[in-house]
Amino acid sequence: MPATKPLRRTLAALAALPLLALAGCGYGSQAKDDGGAEIAAGAEKIDGLDSVRIGYFGNVTHATALVGNEKGFFQKALGATEAKYAVFNAGPSEIEALNSGSIDIGWIGPSPAINGYAKSDGKNLRIVGGSASGGVRLVVNPDKIKSLKDVKGKRIATPQLGNTQDVAFLNWIAEQGWKVDAQSGKGDVTVVRSDNKVTPDAFKSGSVDGAWVPEPTASKLVAQGGKVLLDESTLWPDERFVITNIIVSQKFLEEHPKAVEAVLKASVDTNEWIEANPDEAKAAANKQLEKDTGKALPADVLDPAWKSIRLTDDPLAATLDAQADHAVKAGLLEQPDLEGIYDLTLLNKVLAAKGEPAVDDAGLGVQEARNPTTPRR
Repeated sequence: MPATKPLRRTLAALAALPLLALAGCGYGSQAKDDGGAEIAAGAEKIDGLDSVRIGYFGNVTHATALVGNEKGFFQKALGATEAKYAVFNAGPSEIEALNSGSIDIGWIGPSPAINGYAKSDGKNLRIVGGSASGGVRLVVNPDKIKSLKDVKGKRIATPQLGNTQDVAFLNWIAEQGWKVDAQSGKGDVTVVRSDNKVTPDAFKSGSVDGAWVPEPTASKLVAQGGKVLLDESTLWPDERFVITNIIVSQKFLEEHPKAVEAVLKASVDTNEWIEANPDEAKAAANKQLEKDTGKALPADVLDPAWKSIRLTDDPLAATLDAQADHAVKAGLLEQPDLEGIYDLTLLNKVLAAKGEPAVDDAGLGVQEARNPTTPRR
C-alpha cells in the first residue's frame, strides 16, 4: 500500500491556527462518547489498559477514523482493551480533551495541532501519523465570477479567522498581489468568516459570492449551482497537503507505546481496506457519520466529496511547516518552534512490517529536537 493513495472519498472542515485565538472547524465544540465494536472473545489487553480513548470529528475529513470505528479495525487491533470514542466538532475542544487526559489519541487538522503544540511549549502532543490530504476548493457563483481574476472585489467565505482554509486563502490572495487586512478581512477581496454550517445558506442568498472551503461544504455549494474555480491541491507539490493528522498525548505515548502502535496499525490497515473497497468504505463512513451527527450525507454531496480526498499514512510534514509559515506571513501566528512535533518511530515500524517505505518528518521530529546541530530540511 503506497503511503499516499488517491481515493473516492470524503472531506470536511478543519481547525484553527492563531496562537491568540484558536479557531475551530466551524461545527461547534461539544464532544460525545460513542461506543465501538465488540471485543472479541479470548482477546488480551494491551499494556494492561482497560481502554484507549480515541477522538475524531464527526466529519468526512476524518474518513479513516469513521471507517476504522464502523468496521471495528481499532477494536481488533486493541484486543481486549476497549476502543472508546469521543466525537468532536472543533479543534480547540479536542486539544483541551487531549491536554486534560479525556482522550489519548486523536484525528485532527494541522492548525490546532500546530497551535496546541506551540501554546504548550512543545510539551503536550506529538503527531504520530497522517490521515488525509486535499479536499479543499474555491467554489464560486458562476454568474458573478468566471475566472480567478474576477475574485478581486468579491465576497468570499472561509470557515473562521485563522483556520486552515482561511490561512490558505489569505496566502493565495497575497500571491495574486492583492492586499487584505487579515484580521478584518477587508481589502481587495472581502474575506467573510462564516461557519461551515451556514455558508451554504449565505451562498444561496447571495451574501457571499464564493467560498474557500473543505469538503463536504464545497460539494454542498456545487449542489446549489456553484462552480469549482480552484482546487487547493493544485497549489501544492505533487498536489498533496495535510488536512488531517493523528496526534497523541506525550504522556500516553511514553507510557503506552504498544497501544499507540496498535492504533497506528489499525489506521494503516483501515486505509488499505478503504483503498481496496472504496464503495463499501464510502458507505461505512456515511453510516458512522450518521451515528455521530444524526444525519448522513446525500449522494450528490458525498460522492464528489469522496472523490476529492486522498487518504494517506504519510503526515506530509513539509506541508504542515509551510502552512505555519503562511500563517506567520499573514500576521496571524507568531513564528512557532515546531521541532519535535513529530514522532514517526512507531508509524515507520508499522510500515516496515508491511514492507512499505518510511515516511519523513521534514526535520521536525523528536530526534532533531534533541540535537540542535541537526539542520532542518
